Amino acid sequence: MLSIPIANLKPVSADPAPCKICGSASPLYGVVDFNRSCQTPHGTRFSPLGVPVYYRRCPACSFMFSDCFDDWTEHEFKQHIYNDLYIAVDPDYAETRPKATARLVEQLFQKDKSRLRLLDYGGGNGVCSQQLRDLGFLSADAYDPFTPAYALRPEGKFDVVLCFETLEHLPSPTAGIASIIESISDSGVTLFTTLIQPKDFEKQGMNWWYIGPRNGHISLFSQKSLALAWQRFGFKVVSFNDGLHLAFRKVPDFASHLVNEHAVQG
Repeated sequence: MLSIPIANLKPVSADPAPCKICGSASPLYGVVDFNRSCQTPHGTRFSPLGVPVYYRRCPACSFMFSDCFDDWTEHEFKQHIYNDLYIAVDPDYAETRPKATARLVEQLFQKDKSRLRLLDYGGGNGVCSQQLRDLGFLSADAYDPFTPAYALRPEGKFDVVLCFETLEHLPSPTAGIASIIESISDSGVTLFTTLIQPKDFEKQGMNWWYIGPRNGHISLFSQKSLALAWQRFGFKVVSFNDGLHLAFRKVPDFASHLVNEHAVQG
């Protein structure tokens, strides 16, 4: 449970607000308690805190977002979400997921280990980047503003920017994508995960398991809104499944084998 009172949540308005992706007027869609976490098998579910968190959904691009946290500082996110209790709601983030990410990246780019420069954006505790180096990648760095050891962004551009389970945490997704792109070389790509809304989302509504403000999940994409968000910066997106995606300006030779008939382009 939280011992620090929740403060400075943006007051909710019943009036529509501009969609953070396409700008369309987005009405309120639903509400959950602040302590609602993603319904993962090993995660702890805290008791309701009595703090409502409202979400909006765009009628044009189906992007779903909460604007309750728009006024929060980095310090407030660290206090209330990314604190010592975070591992209770997402026990896989420390070891299991970053190691699995490294194994996936090795599988996808193993032929080019010696020439690719990789950055794990939102890389948490640096486990993934270390694992990549252990697997034979000569250049793999981590950047995460919420982790002091990796809060300084590495200089230069990268061939592959990894961004796993990060976009859904951004209160301003377009600003976040712009920040990611700053580290991508002209011929580079970003391999990222974020779960897009399922086809039966209208049926599931606020019961969809991925909605979890206690996890920091405040920006929830549809396939259309995901494509629009990257198109703003001249990037195309291909999706390999509902969770794994690749964004690029032009497909480089080292990623050409990934963009095939099995990928759904947005």
